[in-house]
Amino acid sequence: MSKGQRTKTSMTAREKIKEQQAAARARDKRKRMVTYVTAGAVAVAAVGLGWWYAASTSRSEEATSAIAPITVQADGSVVMAKAGVTAPVVDIYEDFQCPACKEAERVSGQTFKNLAAEGKAKVVYHPITIFSQEPTKSNSVRAGNAARCIADGKQWMAFHDLLFEHQPAETVTGFKPDELVKWGQQAGVTAPGFQQCVTSEKNAQAQLSYSKKIGDEQKLTHTPTVKLNGTEIDNAVVFSPSQLRDQVTEAAK
Repeated sequence: MSKGQRTKTSMTAREKIKEQQAAARARDKRKRMVTYVTAGAVAVAAVGLGWWYAASTSRSEEATSAIAPITVQADGSVVMAKAGVTAPVVDIYEDFQCPACKEAERVSGQTFKNLAAEGKAKVVYHPITIFSQEPTKSNSVRAGNAARCIADGKQWMAFHDLLFEHQPAETVTGFKPDELVKWGQQAGVTAPGFQQCVTSEKNAQAQLSYSKKIGDEQKLTHTPTVKLNGTEIDNAVVFSPSQLRDQVTEAAK
């Protein structure tokens, strides 16, 4: 073989090696792209599944039946339960001025009503004043006082819902007497002494005394606090209607 032939053969071999290396690099690149796309699809699917799960567990319930009987107690607490249902007991400690309580009512309020209506729980509302600074303290006391002016259970619940619906900002004076009287009328309150009870703040001291008593007894540090048979339910569950329902119905078995 001549020198020229050897050189040509050597160049051809090098070219083939380069072609093989280039092909190998291309294959590796395609593999990496497939891996990246697959990983990305899995990540997107995981995010989507997480979003769907969060959305499904936080979706508020619709009313399933007529509301259970509601009884306003002498101490200001309110019991919602079908006749003969004594357990499990769900205690709701809430402040009408508390933004988190408003959100809990928006998200899970109907779940509490449904559980009581279905005979799966005895639900007890404890409207308290947990704030110590102004104007939130006085706002809360005025709202709590007004709620105590209502003796009819259905009217009380309608008023309860309106108070959260119209909750004022924490930095302004709200729940003014004329507003409370108007919302009472919207809730169907017809008792002749309602307006005087609201404007005179007849039950303000009772509201404060009950709040301190309950706060000390239950060792409350925040609202809302929801307890199931005396044990606090994690707030993540309180704000998840499906998990809340599961936990309460499990206790009812």
